[in-house]
Amino acid sequence: MSKKNLIVLIPILMMGAAITGVFFGHQAAKVGSRSVGNFMSTPQQYMQNPNSKLGTIVDIIEQQYVDVVDLDSITELVIPELLKHLDPHSIYIPARNLAQVNNELKSNFGGIGVQFTIREDTVNIVSVISGGPASKLGVLPGDKIIKVNGYDFVGKKISNEVVMDSLRGEFGSKVNVTLLRNHDEEINIDIIRGVIPMYSVDVSYMLNDSVGYLRIDRFAEKTYEEMMTGIAKLRSMHCTKLVVDLRGNSGGLLDVVIKMCNEFLPANALIVYTEGAHQSREETRANGLGTCQDLGVVVLIDEYSASASEIFAGAMQDNDRGIIIGRRSFGKGLVQTQMELFDQSALRLTIARYHTPSGRCIQRPYSDGVDDYYEDTYKRYSSGELFNADSVKVDENQSYTTIGGRVVFGGGGIIPDIFVPRDTTIASNYLIALRTKNVIYNFSLDYADKHRNDNIGKMNNEQLINFLKHANLMSEIEAYAAKKGVVYTKTIKNDEKKYILTEARALIGRNLRDNEVFYPILNEADDVVMKALEVINSGETVLNVR
Repeated sequence: MSKKNLIVLIPILMMGAAITGVFFGHQAAKVGSRSVGNFMSTPQQYMQNPNSKLGTIVDIIEQQYVDVVDLDSITELVIPELLKHLDPHSIYIPARNLAQVNNELKSNFGGIGVQFTIREDTVNIVSVISGGPASKLGVLPGDKIIKVNGYDFVGKKISNEVVMDSLRGEFGSKVNVTLLRNHDEEINIDIIRGVIPMYSVDVSYMLNDSVGYLRIDRFAEKTYEEMMTGIAKLRSMHCTKLVVDLRGNSGGLLDVVIKMCNEFLPANALIVYTEGAHQSREETRANGLGTCQDLGVVVLIDEYSASASEIFAGAMQDNDRGIIIGRRSFGKGLVQTQMELFDQSALRLTIARYHTPSGRCIQRPYSDGVDDYYEDTYKRYSSGELFNADSVKVDENQSYTTIGGRVVFGGGGIIPDIFVPRDTTIASNYLIALRTKNVIYNFSLDYADKHRNDNIGKMNNEQLINFLKHANLMSEIEAYAAKKGVVYTKTIKNDEKKYILTEARALIGRNLRDNEVFYPILNEADDVVMKALEVINSGETVLNVR
């Protein structure tokens, strides 16, 4: 695989098949079965009702085609092709995929309460949710799942989807799991599935004595409540300024992000407005009751921050409520509504464009087709935009002003107030080789398993963070990599070494604990977070500018 293809593929896989997007939190009435009235057999009769052309053609095929055809299969192929000619975010969801797609925006599911990874065709349990069904039965991190309901999970190409489909199910239902512990002890247990939370706020912790950090992964049903819980925790630790990290956040529910913006904005401040050919302009304004109006705010975005993330960043920027730091966001300004069809499939249709308070529509162009639209990440890479602020192209004809008179630009994505380039270290040949063979991740998992029951594994979060920050693991990582066929023939550069060590230490922390250890280690070597801390400590925020 060429480097160009690799560069494009990794972010696309991280983002999923398509950006999650923003859509209204309601479903239209279910559509009944198609009916075009009496079949019209002549062109003259057909021309009298041209709006029914597509349905009529389907009926003609069904009634007169030379062979019996499976019209359901044909329809499943035709609908996505039809939607491709509208915009990149109007999609058809087959019935078999609807539950999984809807689960992306839910905050819980029925399951056993474990996080796992697949290594060498074996399902390894990385962590166990405290108080969950598996935890109550003594399942431990490091256990390997070798059978589920008698189905052999070892020695086969087991995918994440197969594992999740096997372990998830209705609340109260039973699943039989066979575990392998310490390489030789088999444990067979029946687990009653319970309600397992899916958190969208990854972590909240203090960067220093006054600055809190909140990382939001997506905008789901309970994200607002999770955010408020995280901020309450930070306030208890004397937080007066807040870094909101939306990097990699591809969007979610519109009503949720509106509630979140409302907490930071003064009365009557415009949050967002939507408008479409069949949707009149609809404005949403803050009610003035937000509890976070006193907090200084910095928002972090990157090229994968999309949709609801851009609504939040745009509202903070246009109201001069916070500084935006990072790189130009994805540029997704289309609003979808989801309509369930008669066969339990669904249509997620774009019905409006959203605009930031200054009037910007930040949807980037898609007139050259879907494939070109999603190649934008590579275009930004090859143009140098991800590495140099001067390479960020702005449309001078789409200039707008914030409440305080600052100039901002539309035309595609939120352009940050302060640009921080992407780390070029991650594109080095050595690091690409380490990632291709999952060396850093697998080393971290093995290290965690090795020390899970000794003094390292028994440390509290603060002790573990301090230990890992100073642990010199480079020689062990190099030796581990060499066994996997990744050998560095020259001296490893300092920036590469720093990146490798930081990632390994952070992953070990997460494998032994959770994100409360992972992010404090990772962020200390994160240029964007460090720039945010520098800016917010200097007093450069635009808090309460009017």
